[in-house]
Amino acid sequence: MEAIQDQFQAVVDGFIDFQGQKLAEQITTYTLTVSAIVGFLAGFVSQNIVYTLYICLAGTVLTFLAVVPPWPFYNQAPVRFLSSGSSGRNSGSGGGAVVGTIVVDGQEVKVKT
Repeated sequence: MEAIQDQFQAVVDGFIDFQGQKLAEQITTYTLTVSAIVGFLAGFVSQNIVYTLYICLAGTVLTFLAVVPPWPFYNQAPVRFLSSGSSGRNSGSGGGAVVGTIVVDGQEVKVKT
């Protein structure tokens, strides 16, 4: 029962990574642009604004269904943060045990606790 609850919570929380955010923005831009162009052309050719409104509304609903739910393909490259290390933190540039190194702008930087 707890496993099902955890899966449901993961879906409701809606975690997406930065690449997923970029993809969602691109999907939004393209689908709304295409639906607006198609709606305008359909309304212009038929001289009926109702076609324009319905096509644009359908494009908006399609975009909503594609972007708002946290689909799993929006979280394919989750960000891995550094662990917090030990509980004792030093303020300032003082000592501390070296935990490891990370690469920042092509240079290795020592990580201290």
